[in-house]
Amino acid sequence: MPRIKRALLSVTDKTGLTEFARVLASFEVELISTGGTAKLLREAGLAVRDVAEVTGFPEMLDGRVKTIHPRVAGGVLAIRDNAEHMQALAEHGIPAIDMVVVNLYAFEKVAAKPNVPVHELIENIDIGGPTMIRAAAKNFQDVAVVTSADDYSALSDELKASGGSLSADTHWRLAKAAFARTAAYDRAITTRLDRIVSENGGLEDHPEEPLPARLDVLAPRTLPLRYGENPHQQAALYATGAGGVASGKQHQGKELSYNNLVDLDAAWQLILEFSDPACAIVKHTNPCGCAEQNSLVEAYHRALEADPISAFGGVLAFNREMDEETAVEVVKLFTEAIAAPGYSEGALRVLGAKKNLRVLTVTPPAAELVVKSISGGFLAQTADTHKLDRASCQVKTQRTPTDEEWRALEFGWKVVKHVKSNAIVYARAGQSISAGAGQMSRVDSVKFGASKAVLPLQGCVVASDAFFPFPDGVEEAAKHGITAVIQPGGSVKDNDVIAAADRLGLAMVFTGIRHFRH
Repeated sequence: MPRIKRALLSVTDKTGLTEFARVLASFEVELISTGGTAKLLREAGLAVRDVAEVTGFPEMLDGRVKTIHPRVAGGVLAIRDNAEHMQALAEHGIPAIDMVVVNLYAFEKVAAKPNVPVHELIENIDIGGPTMIRAAAKNFQDVAVVTSADDYSALSDELKASGGSLSADTHWRLAKAAFARTAAYDRAITTRLDRIVSENGGLEDHPEEPLPARLDVLAPRTLPLRYGENPHQQAALYATGAGGVASGKQHQGKELSYNNLVDLDAAWQLILEFSDPACAIVKHTNPCGCAEQNSLVEAYHRALEADPISAFGGVLAFNREMDEETAVEVVKLFTEAIAAPGYSEGALRVLGAKKNLRVLTVTPPAAELVVKSISGGFLAQTADTHKLDRASCQVKTQRTPTDEEWRALEFGWKVVKHVKSNAIVYARAGQSISAGAGQMSRVDSVKFGASKAVLPLQGCVVASDAFFPFPDGVEEAAKHGITAVIQPGGSVKDNDVIAAADRLGLAMVFTGIRHFRH
C-alpha cells in the first residue's frame, strides 16, 4: 500500500490522539484538523492545517458545519486508480486524504443522563463525523478510517514497521469497524428518539418506556461454540457487555458449551434471589438443589443433599466469593461448571486440580429485556424481578402459617420462580427438598416432585408457580406430609381448593403473582 501522505483528524474523544498524531507526523504526514482537535495538536507542538483553509469556508452554525464540503469529501472519496477521479481533484485543487481519524459526538453518553433536555440530545447528533467515516470506509482501498482510540497503538506499530503505510487487510478491518460504529450510533439515536413523542406542538420525553417501539439487538460474537444444543447444530455466544453469564470471565476448564451457558444462566439468575450465602445446583435449566444458609459451604451441602444423583454433572452458582473450604467440598462432585462473583486464591488453587472444570467469575447483569426468538420474529418482555412481600400476601385458610412455615414458604417461592412450568417446589426454611418441573398438569408436578424426593417431605411446604385448578394438587401434596402452601390464587375453583386445605389442616397463602417460566 502507498504511504499515507495526508490525514484528517477530528475527534470528540481525544484520548491518545496526540501520541498517534506524532507518529503520523514522523512520516511527514500532513495533518488537517478542526476546532478543539486542531488546538490540542498545536499545543502539543504539531503542525496542523485547518479544514477551513482546505475548504475556503470557516466553521459555521455553531460548529454544525465543518467538514461537509466537496473539497473534503472529494479528497476522501476519490478512487486513486480512476484517472477521471484524479483529474477532477487536480482541476479543482482538491488534496487527496489518505487517512480519516474521526470519532463521534458522545450521543450515547448524553442519552444515558437522567432528565436530559431534548434539545441537548438533538445537538449531540453528529452529522459531519458519520459522513466522513462512511465516505472513508466506502473508499477503504485508498483511505484508512480510524474510529477508535483503541486502534492507535497497533496502527502506530504497523506504520513504524512499514515505513508509513498500512496493509490492505488493515484497511479492510478498519472499514468494517467503521461501518459497525456508524450503524451502532444510528441505532442508539433511533432507539432514544423513539421515546420522544410530539404532543400539542411540542416534544415530550418518555425515557422510562420499558418496551421500545422497535427491538434493536446488537451483540458481537464473542465465543464460537463447538456446537449447539446437539452436535449437528452450529452455535456461538453473542454478548452485549452488560454483565451476566455472557460476559463472565473463565478462569479454567474446557471450552464452554451451549448447554453449559444456558444452565449457568439459569443457576445465576436463581442465586441472585438470595441475600444470605446461597448455592444453586442446576441440571437442564431446572434447580435440583438450592439452599440459603449461614455459610457458603453449609449452603452447598444443603443444596447437594436434596438430590445428589441429579447434581452429578450439573452446574453450580454461588452468590458469594467462593472460599477454599467450599471449594474443597465442591471438587468431590463431578460438576460441569461453576459461576460465582469471585474466588479466593485458595479456592482457585483447589478448583485448579479439576482441569476440565469450567470456573467463571460473573457479575450481576444490567437491567435488560428478556428476548426469545420464535419463527419469524422475537418476543420481548421485562424481567421477572418481583420480590415477595409477606405483608402483601393473603392467608386464605383458617390456620395462619407459623414463622418457620413462613420462612419456608418465602424460600420456596423464590425457587419455584426459576423452575419450568408447571412448577412445584417442596421446601423447608432455607432449603429446597424436591421439585416437579415441566409437567402438563399441576397435580402431576406435585406427584413427580414427591417421587423425586430424597429427603423426607414430612413437615415441608409447597410452592406453586400458578394457581391450583382443582383441589387434587393440594390433596396429593398433603398425602406426603406437607403443612403449608403458597400459590398465586386466581382459579375459578379457589374456594374448593381453600376448603380442601382447611379440611386437611394446611395453611395456605395467596400471593396474587404468577411466576410462569416457559
